[in-house]
Formats: sequence, C-alpha cells, structure tokens
Amino acid sequence: MLTTGTFLGGVIWVGNKSMSAGRAGEFAAVGLTETLNRMGFETGRLKTGTPARVDKRSIDYSQLEPQPGDDEVRWFSFDPEVWVEREQIPCYLTRTTAETHRLIRENLHLSPVYGGWVDAKGPRYCPSIEDKIVRFADKESHQIFIEPEGRDIPDLYIQGFSTGLPEALQIHLLRSLPGLENCSMLRPAYAVEYDYLPATQCYPTLMTKKIDGLFCAGQINGTTGYEEAAGQGLVAGINAARLCRSQSPVIFTREQSYLGTLIDDLCTKDLREPYRMLTSRSEYRLLLRSDNADQRLTPIGREIGLIDDRRWEIFTRKQANIAAEKERLHETRVKEHDELGRQIAADTQQAIKGSITLADLLRRPGFHYVNLDRYGLSNPDLIQEEREGAEIDIKYSGYIQRQQNQIDQILRQANRPLPADLDYNQIETLSKESREKLSQVRPLTIGQAARTGGVNPADVNALLVYLEIRSRCAETDSRELAKPIPFKV
Repeated sequence: MLTTGTFLGGVIWVGNKSMSAGRAGEFAAVGLTETLNRMGFETGRLKTGTPARVDKRSIDYSQLEPQPGDDEVRWFSFDPEVWVEREQIPCYLTRTTAETHRLIRENLHLSPVYGGWVDAKGPRYCPSIEDKIVRFADKESHQIFIEPEGRDIPDLYIQGFSTGLPEALQIHLLRSLPGLENCSMLRPAYAVEYDYLPATQCYPTLMTKKIDGLFCAGQINGTTGYEEAAGQGLVAGINAARLCRSQSPVIFTREQSYLGTLIDDLCTKDLREPYRMLTSRSEYRLLLRSDNADQRLTPIGREIGLIDDRRWEIFTRKQANIAAEKERLHETRVKEHDELGRQIAADTQQAIKGSITLADLLRRPGFHYVNLDRYGLSNPDLIQEEREGAEIDIKYSGYIQRQQNQIDQILRQANRPLPADLDYNQIETLSKESREKLSQVRPLTIGQAARTGGVNPADVNALLVYLEIRSRCAETDSRELAKPIPFKV
C-alpha cells in the first residue's frame, strides 16, 4: 500500500530556499514517482503548507478572544467505555492587522508561489496567508486561531497563518498579531510540494486499476488533511486485507457515508487541486448525520469482523431503545382539556385540538425532548444519545423520508452495473470527451458514470440506450442458440 503523504518527491520551501524533504527534518521519497510513471501511472504535483509554532509561554492571552469547547462534551465513539472526562483546553482567536497585510504585500516576491519558484496547485479551502491577502484584498482583517498542540508541550499551532515566506520575515508577521507581540517562534512555517497520483486510476476499493493488489491512500490520491487520509487508510486497509483472504471487497457508497462521497469523488472526478471533504459535497447530507453514524456503519463493521460482541450489544441495545421510544412517543397522547394539556398549550402558546401525540409535540418548532422533562413525559431510562436519536427521527421525519425516496429512485438506475469489457470508444452516440473520460475512469455503475467529469446527462441517456440494445441483442443471440438444429438422416 502506498501512503506517501507529502513525501513523494517532496520539496520544502521557505522563501527562495528549498530542500528535498517530505516534512521538516525527514527525507523525501525519491525515485518512486519515476517508477510509477514507468508502470504507466499518471502523476501530478500539488502544494500544501504548515504554519509556524510558537511558545505558549510568550503569548499575551489578555488580548486574545477565548474559544471554549462545547459546554456538553460530545464523543466520536458511541462506546461509553472509552469516554474519559478531562479538563477542556480552550483555543484563542486573534486577527491580522494592517501591519500584517503591509508586510505581506511588500514581500510577496519572496514567497515561493508569487516569486515564481513553485506553480503546483495548493488547497482551495486552506490557503496560505499570502493567498488570503491577495485573493481577498478587500478584507481588512482575517481570523487567526491559536490552538494548543498538546496538554504537556508548549507548542501553539497558528491556524490560518501557513506561509512560505522567509523565516526572518515570519517572526515579524507573527508579532504583528494582537497578543503575539513578544512571541517566541519554536518552528517556522514552510510550504511543501509533492507528487500525487490522480485517483481516477483507482477503484472505489482504492486498489489501482493497473496493478492488482496495489492500494493507494491519503495525499497520494490528491486529498489534503488528516481526516481524509485516515478515512482512506481505513478503506484501503480493509480491502487489502480482504483481497489477501480472497474475500469480496467493501465499497462505501455516497448515500451511506461521507467516506463514500469522498472516495467516489476521488475516483470519478478529474481533480487537479488538493481535495478536502466538506459536508456540502454530499447530496445526501440530511441523512449523513453524526448522530446516526453508528446506525449507518456499525452493521458494516460487524459484517466484516471489526465489531466484537460487546460493542454490537451496545449498538443493538441503543437502536432498540430508540425504536421503542419512538413508538411510545407516537402512541402517548395529551388531551386538550386535561390539566397537562392546558398547561402545555399555555406554555407553548399553541392550541391543542382534541388531543395530540408526544411525537406531534416534538414536531412543533421550538419544542424539544428536554421540554418533556418539565411535564413528566420523558423516559428517564434513556441516555442523551438515545433521546436525541428519537427526537431527530421524529422532528425531521418528513424531510428524511423525502430524501430517502429520492435516493431509492436514483439507485434504481444508479446501481446498474457497467460491463467490465465495455469499449466506450465504440459507442458513437457518446461525446468524444465522454468517451475519453469513461475509458479513463472505468466506472463500475451508471451512477459513477453520471458523476464523472465531462459526462453530461445526454451521455448518460445514450449509455443507457446502448446498454439496453446490447442486452436485447444478447437475449436474441441466446434464443437463437437455444433453437434445435434440424438435420437429415
């Protein structure tokens, strides 16, 4: 498996000075790109960067705006055994100043990009501070987040302040920020450019199309950021292990997870800049919520052997509790003329006509499960996550069902498989660009073909017509072969 990060042909830039490295102080992977090219892989070049680190003991926190964590601590895991209560450490907010902008504008020629030494594409949604000043010249100030890198080390990560400007200039830029006037820089910022393989050369399993058994994950596939890399590593690792065991692959779909959206975009779209996973990239984001992540994905984990009996019992108990609570909320009614009904109507300033179920109460704007506590109508045996799951399912049931109907309609055609031997160049009703892109991407389904860059709806219709004709011809041929052959004695 190749997970090269920024090390594949990596070059670090600070001003006009460069060195071969994948990360500060670590050697780049040299020669691997050329080997991949000889094997027939297409490669490209991308750029990213990292901000300076400063000593937290040199900061004037009185000039910074605290950014505390959530009052209610939430967990990535749904397993209560791994929940550990710890003191929350805040981040802080400062802003660039007119002096910051002046220093950058006057020294743009010293930046690797604006000086002309680097032309690789950088991340659109994590631009360097130089890019912000140039692209958003009308903005008088930009937010800068001060983030601790750990509980027991002095390093502060200056989020939003990545740069490739010379080290000597960086300290002046940092000290132009309110609260950092006397800061000590522990490590300078730098830009790094590196090679990558456009992921249209991979299947949705993240195995390459040219070499069976070779998987790629992370920034080598053209992504940026730790979360995208971690997700790809999980998918590639699962499928590499299953391939070794001669088991069927696991493919995550767009309507099932953000992970599926990420990989589908990578494998079907011609992306030429570092890709970051955003919720807006999913057309199914109403269904892809953090509260139902375990509901969507735990059964897959169980099926492939990643969820043990203890974790599965926690999951099934939670889902059963939510289902039972939803049933109770739909069946329990409050009557208009009962004392409780009159009290709720007065508190909410919304009349109850005849009677109303607790589910219908939850559908009212501004009414939440916590309000049921006030009237003794909640279930005290439920944990917060179960209460939240029941409320969300009920409150947004109409929107959720509408999106599910859309998915079902799309999937009836989108999941139609495309023959592995399909020669797109022979389908004359497809546009030339579509033939080229489909031949390159080799989509597995009609849905993937429709999302391939350069393929328009007319091309999809032409492809469906071609497949139907091909199917009918195959049926005719099979019927002809099935006829008895006459012979004479």
